[in-house]
Amino acid sequence: MKSPAFLLLLNGLTAVAFGQANFDQQPAGASPVGWTVGKTGTGNPKWTVEKDSSAPSQPNVLKQSGEATYPVALKDNTDLKDGFVEVKFKPVAGKEDQAGGVIWRARDFDNYYIARANALEDNVTIYHTVKGKRVSFKNTNTKVTSGEWHTLRVHFQGNHFTVSFDGKRVIEGTDKTFPEAGKVGPWTKADSVTLFDDFNFGAP
Repeated sequence: MKSPAFLLLLNGLTAVAFGQANFDQQPAGASPVGWTVGKTGTGNPKWTVEKDSSAPSQPNVLKQSGEATYPVALKDNTDLKDGFVEVKFKPVAGKEDQAGGVIWRARDFDNYYIARANALEDNVTIYHTVKGKRVSFKNTNTKVTSGEWHTLRVHFQGNHFTVSFDGKRVIEGTDKTFPEAGKVGPWTKADSVTLFDDFNFGAP
């Protein structure tokens, strides 16, 4: 069995099955290295690495401060079918939405699964997005506080998904839309200004 250190050396050559990003070694004010950033739908997302004194891992975070239908950032060289994805996020501002989410099994910016928490709605929802159209298939009400850091984690195995929010399991759901492996990454909606840190993903 190859060691984790050896597998991480393959990043950039082959798809990696696990990893972590806390953005601390990246230059502030620039787009994140090792990520492909964009959107689902229309608009102008803005994904930048920024210094933030509240970051769970000091000193940097990934910040989304533009506006688009759904701003998306995909981690390069990821290709996960079964495993987990997790991120710490802080909703900062937004009149229409204050959301933070994670996506998995992404084919591109228009086709993926997503679980998100929204501070204006106080809920957590799981969706599939097909050809840019987002459809929910499970939802639960839970307090999501603006201006505070939260942890969102999804475990996915076959067509079964488990969503945890701040360490508490909140959603169990099933869906067969995307059975193949795909990329992972963070997500926001509309005018959400959201900070992300400690992005983790892994295979079973």
